[in-house]
Amino acid sequence: MLDWLYTAIAWVMKQWHSLFSTFLDPAGGITWALSIVFLVITIRVLLFRLFVKQVKSQRAMQEIQPEIQKLRKQYGADKQGFSQAMMALQKERGVNPLASCLPILPQIPVFISLFHVLRRLAPDKPGLYSWDNELTDQAARADLFGAPISSSFNMTGAKEQAILGLDGVTYGSIRIVAFVLIVVMCTTTFFTQKQIMKRSGPVEGQAAMIQKLLLYGMPISLFVTGFFFPVGVLLYWFTNNLWTMGQQFYILKKLPPPGSPAALAKAAADKPQIDPKALAPKPGAKPVRPKPGRPAAAAAPESTVGTDASQTPPPHGTGPSGNGTGPSGTGAEGSTGSTAAGGSANGRPAGGNRPGQGSGGNRASGPANRGKRKRR
Repeated sequence: MLDWLYTAIAWVMKQWHSLFSTFLDPAGGITWALSIVFLVITIRVLLFRLFVKQVKSQRAMQEIQPEIQKLRKQYGADKQGFSQAMMALQKERGVNPLASCLPILPQIPVFISLFHVLRRLAPDKPGLYSWDNELTDQAARADLFGAPISSSFNMTGAKEQAILGLDGVTYGSIRIVAFVLIVVMCTTTFFTQKQIMKRSGPVEGQAAMIQKLLLYGMPISLFVTGFFFPVGVLLYWFTNNLWTMGQQFYILKKLPPPGSPAALAKAAADKPQIDPKALAPKPGAKPVRPKPGRPAAAAAPESTVGTDASQTPPPHGTGPSGNGTGPSGTGAEGSTGSTAAGGSANGRPAGGNRPGQGSGGNRASGPANRGKRKRR
C-alpha cells in the first residue's frame, strides 16, 4: 500500500549515494551515513515554509490568548458557545490551530518509510524499492564504527545471523554504537522540546501540562523504543534533532516571542535613533530660530470728547448765541439782561465760560484733539 512512499525515500537516498560515491567508497559506511544525513536535510528544506507557518500560527495564538480568556469568562459553563465564539475569533484573525502541526505530520511517514527500508535490508537480499541487487547488498553491509546501518540493539531471526556473520561485526560493537546514538537522540530531543517551549512562550492550564508531558515523555519513550530502531534510523533522528535545534535557534533570534526580553531589545534596536548632530546647523550656517507669535493689536478706544462737543445739546436756558440769552438777547426765564451780567441762568458765575472756549462760549471752538489719547 505504501510501496510508492518507500520507493520515493529509497530513491532520494540513492541519488545522494551516487553523489558521494564519486569521491568516497560506495560500500563504505560513511557514504551511506551521509546519504541518510542529506535525506534529512532534503526533507527539512522542503518543509521549511511549513515551519515558518507553524511559528506564525503559534505567535497569532499567543496574541489572541487575552481575548480567549475573556470569552471563557463570558460563556462560563457553556462549552458549545465558547467553542463557536473561539472558532469565529480564530477565523476573523486568520489563525489556523492545525498549522502548528504542519511540519510534524509530513515527517512521520518519512520516518516510517526509512524504518521500513532499513528493517528489510540484509546481506545477499534481492534489490528492493528502486535499488538493484548490488546496491541493496552494499547498504546492508555498510557499517558505521563496526555497526551496520541496518542492524539494531536487539535482533532476532535470520537477519541477526546474517549480520553477525559479516567480517568484523559483533554484538558488542553494534550495541555500543546503538546505545550512544540512543542517548544522544534522547538528549537532543529533550533540548529541542525545551526550545519549542521557549519559542511558544508561557502557557497555562492544559497547554502547560501537554508541554511538560512532551518535554519528559518523548525522551523516555524514545529511549525505550530506540533499542528496536536500526542504526540508520537512530542516525536519522539524531540528525533531524540537530537540524531542529539550529532552526529553532535561528527563529528565536530573528523572531523572539512577544513580550520577551529579546523581543523588547529587538524592538528598541529597530526603533530609528535621532542623531543630535543631524539637528544642529552646518558649520558656517546661521541658526534659524522660530519666530514667536505676535499678539493681536489692541483696538484704540473711541474718543468721547469730540462727539460730546459736537452732539451734546446746549445746557438748559441757553440759546444758539451761547450767551445765556434767547434769540432776542433776553433770557427765557428773565425779562432783563441781568442774567448775562451777574450770572447765568443755571447759577454759574459770570464769565463762566469753560477754559479753552472762546468769548462766545462755543464749546466746539476748543482744540479738536482735546481729551484724545495719543496713539503709540
